[in-house]
Amino acid sequence: MSGKGRSNNWGFPKWGNYGSSRETVAQKECDRHGCEEAGLCPAPKTPNSPERWYFCQKHAAEYNRGWDYFEGLDKEQAAERQRTEQRDANAYAEASHYGWAGGTGDGGRTADELLALEALGLETDADFDAIKRSFRIKAKAVHPDVKPNDEEAAKEFQKIQVAYEVLKQAEERREWKG
Repeated sequence: MSGKGRSNNWGFPKWGNYGSSRETVAQKECDRHGCEEAGLCPAPKTPNSPERWYFCQKHAAEYNRGWDYFEGLDKEQAAERQRTEQRDANAYAEASHYGWAGGTGDGGRTADELLALEALGLETDADFDAIKRSFRIKAKAVHPDVKPNDEEAAKEFQKIQVAYEVLKQAEERREWKG
């Protein structure tokens, strides 16, 4: 340092002159009249506008409670935006079970197990007793002895039989591991 004083070049990586001032920076207050909290939550002033209000978390929630996302759009534009938003949300939902470790993201069920549960008409959090009940009910309805010479029933029976086997093996693995 050799007598120059403290360096303004600090941090990792060293940022040089960018923001080299050491003075405190005034933080923007909430734009709600009378509120002195920090305005950290941006909110659009009008729909489809780049201008923003800056609210504290409490007032941002209050502001967004009555927000009309489609205000100022005609019916065609609103319908197009709705389709786009729904398409994007559906794509995320479809891809969500491909999360970390090839499962649901929480480590609960694999993609094959989720498909098997869907074939049996069950929710993802169904326990094995519910799986057995659903399999028995569905199997009795489409069993080849009950519906002989019915190819659709035979295919459905095979489908639910495979689904049950997948879930049964997964349950056995869980019991064996823990």
